[in-house]
Amino acid sequence: MARANVFLLCSIHMHYVRLIRLFFKSLRDRGFQVNFKTADDSDLTLSRYNEYLYDHLILFCPNVVEFGGNVTSKTIVDFIDAGGNVLVAASSQLTEPIKEVAGECGVEFSDEGSYVIDRFNSAINDDGHGTLIVSDPEYLINNKLIVSDSAKTGSPFLYRGVGMSVDPENPLLIEILTGSSTSYAYNPAEQIVDYPQTVGKNTLLVSALQARNNARVLFVGSIDFFSNELFESAVEKNTENSKRFAKSGNEALSVSLTQWLFKERGVLRVFNVKHHEVGQTTPPAAYTIKQDIVYTIRIEEIRDGRWQPFQANDVQLEFIRLDPFVRTTLKPTGSTGNLEAKFQLPDVYGIFKFNVDYKRLGYTYLYSSTQMSVRPLEHTQYDRFIPAAFPYYVSSFGMMLGVFLFSFIQLYHHDAAAAAGAPGVAPVATK
Repeated sequence: MARANVFLLCSIHMHYVRLIRLFFKSLRDRGFQVNFKTADDSDLTLSRYNEYLYDHLILFCPNVVEFGGNVTSKTIVDFIDAGGNVLVAASSQLTEPIKEVAGECGVEFSDEGSYVIDRFNSAINDDGHGTLIVSDPEYLINNKLIVSDSAKTGSPFLYRGVGMSVDPENPLLIEILTGSSTSYAYNPAEQIVDYPQTVGKNTLLVSALQARNNARVLFVGSIDFFSNELFESAVEKNTENSKRFAKSGNEALSVSLTQWLFKERGVLRVFNVKHHEVGQTTPPAAYTIKQDIVYTIRIEEIRDGRWQPFQANDVQLEFIRLDPFVRTTLKPTGSTGNLEAKFQLPDVYGIFKFNVDYKRLGYTYLYSSTQMSVRPLEHTQYDRFIPAAFPYYVSSFGMMLGVFLFSFIQLYHHDAAAAAGAPGVAPVATK
């Protein structure tokens, strides 16, 4: 079953497609429809009637001087802004259109004519310049979503191309494959006079961008990395007692990277959100302060082409007005695949949001927000007697009792001495 359209821009000569036939075959075997276009095709277009024709874009045209049709560097960036995924392969003869696309994504390639050189990790069939290097899997990123176990534990990779660098302060950029500590980017035909543009592990061979709209862009500094020759070539370092591998790990790594790039892996979605008071099943029109509530969310992950429940113990819920009043961890609820949290509403009323903001390397960004009002207690919901006011209650009733006793004494008290004519008391004369 065809999954999506992959729009491939190859170099000017279409015969190059045959040189990377195995890579395209792996895409077709996974259900993708691949359309081939030359980069300078006069009918080249990405959209029609404000609708994009393709879900993904592959740029295998490092030496294109100008795109054909209505495709420019800006239209490719707009394609990324619209959520499209892009694979960019470079070479030592990199031209401005590809550099502009990379620059908009925060990636900078090394100078034209330069290669990644590593004299200590060159392949046994290198031409003597140290440009065909053997990259060990230990220099891959430690993330099973981006790099599969087969690529992480398999054969080394063969690489012949340019290096790149990224802004280390940009959290959207991912360093996937770095050079060794003895690698650097320079023109092998020139004598080293200036300091190389990138040195050691700062030299990136493969990098990626996951934008805030979850669009993914993969940059590979070697178009030869995807060639049939390097896919099927044996790997052995040009050093003594080096181990020989019958086949390179290029194919396994390319499959793993494109599975992540084209969102066959590492994609999350919110399937369902529920919230209600404890003991109820439906949410009220508005909650009341200090109520005990239950929040349930079902998150799904795409695995093996199907949406399946996502199980994690690090998803957090925030109950926010302007700042979070409650922050708690959602816990799995058995085999249902739901994540649940129980908490008491704060003693503050207003407009609140249930926010789930989940960001983990390799996964698409997940954000869910549900708004709900929290009102104060109604006059019938307040306690009839407040424990803190018990001293005032006692003093009030004590005052009432004192007034009663004082009045009773004044009204009914009879002075016996005055009535009997006690000495010193003159009787009152009456007519």
